[in-house]
Amino acid sequence: MAQPFNFNLLEQMLILNGAVGRLLLACVLGGLVGLERESRHKAAGVRTNMMIALGCAFFTLLSAVLAGESNPDKGRVASNIVQGIGFLGAGLILHNRYRVSGLTSAASVFVVASIGMACGAGLYAASIAATLIVIIALEFVGLLEHRFNLKLYPQVYEARGADAEAIKSAILDAMDREQERLATVEEDRIGGVVRASFVLNATKTRHDRLMARLRAEPSIQQVRVFHDPEDE
Repeated sequence: MAQPFNFNLLEQMLILNGAVGRLLLACVLGGLVGLERESRHKAAGVRTNMMIALGCAFFTLLSAVLAGESNPDKGRVASNIVQGIGFLGAGLILHNRYRVSGLTSAASVFVVASIGMACGAGLYAASIAATLIVIIALEFVGLLEHRFNLKLYPQVYEARGADAEAIKSAILDAMDREQERLATVEEDRIGGVVRASFVLNATKTRHDRLMARLRAEPSIQQVRVFHDPEDE
């Protein structure tokens, strides 16, 4: 005799499949944001953002389960996610005497957490839309900022020559002409070559003007610039 179909088992399987789908979607969307961060060689890359989104989605799912059917406060566990992500984001922000960096990475972690929570809550369309907006903001808005000379970004300047005092004097004069404050200059000597390095946080136009001034200085034989790895 055939056994009656267990509808409770079917319901549990559907619930389980829905939960797994939410977790997988959170991993995918977090990974997409992580790919953009990874391409810029940031500490919070693909795996980090995937784990953040997955953890937030799972905590959101667990929040309702742990609260139970009779408890109307089903978001207590999920509400604490924001505080935890705040501590994680704070670890990505670096502050020194002259500037603050890592704010964009910290903000992206905060947004990825919200995307994970949206996936855990079953808000699929909203989480996908938020991911697209984040990627556009990180990738294309930054290009527009550089294109229209709105973005301040740091560059490491390295001036080389034979006379250390003359090089530093030339750097100071060029910075004064650009009305920029010269911070710490690191100096070292390799063989007969003196190398002086400093960091400037400015727009593309100011960087180009300063580079032209430094190259015009007779005491500076060579000038090189490097993108600051701590930017964003």
